[in-house]
Amino acid sequence: MPLIELKNVSKSYTDPGSGSSVPVLRGINLRIEAGESVAIIGPSGCGKSTLLNILGTLDEPDEGEVLFEGDTLRGSDGQRLSALRSEKIGFIFQLHHLMPQCTVLENVLLPTLALREKPEAIEARNRAEELLEAVGLKDRASWKPAQLSGGERQRVAVVRALMNKPRLLLADEPTGALDEKNADGLTLLLLDLQKKTGTSLVLVTHHPAQAAKMSRVLKIHEGQIE
Repeated sequence: MPLIELKNVSKSYTDPGSGSSVPVLRGINLRIEAGESVAIIGPSGCGKSTLLNILGTLDEPDEGEVLFEGDTLRGSDGQRLSALRSEKIGFIFQLHHLMPQCTVLENVLLPTLALREKPEAIEARNRAEELLEAVGLKDRASWKPAQLSGGERQRVAVVRALMNKPRLLLADEPTGALDEKNADGLTLLLLDLQKKTGTSLVLVTHHPAQAAKMSRVLKIHEGQIE
């Protein structure tokens, strides 16, 4: 059974100028297995980010079905989808979205703020410190985002996305604002952490060299998977 599956998924948006419907995804069928790394490539505007948003339950398809761990998400209310994202899906974006007033450690712990029990809170802090050490940022735990380089801020975002031990990690152009050296380093770091944790990784990228590092590459063209 795949971790997540899309069956004949289509999505359109309304053109604000003309008011007409613009197809973005057309009849997408996709299975992503547990522990798999997948790259999604294609030209700007081809539907890569829309596909990622549907995989992450941030958007709903107009047609078709999304199944997570074999259960359909059709008809799910906002509370169920929010719980699914919180517990099983991690997100990394091109912009790190770190809280500037918080330290690195506090930013990483944001997904765990709902933990009220002391043992769970202590466990979360220990996990945060272990992950920061794994990405070479343990000595930056008390720093603010403004004191970090762009590559370091993205590594903090990676750690934050992994805090709740997600089954699925979705990365939307996470290296877009980095130079080539830092971009390659972040891609390799993502793959290393993905293999160690068993998380499924889906990476949207414009860079063929980064895509080639994944176990599978999907190309989107005119709203369909080639």
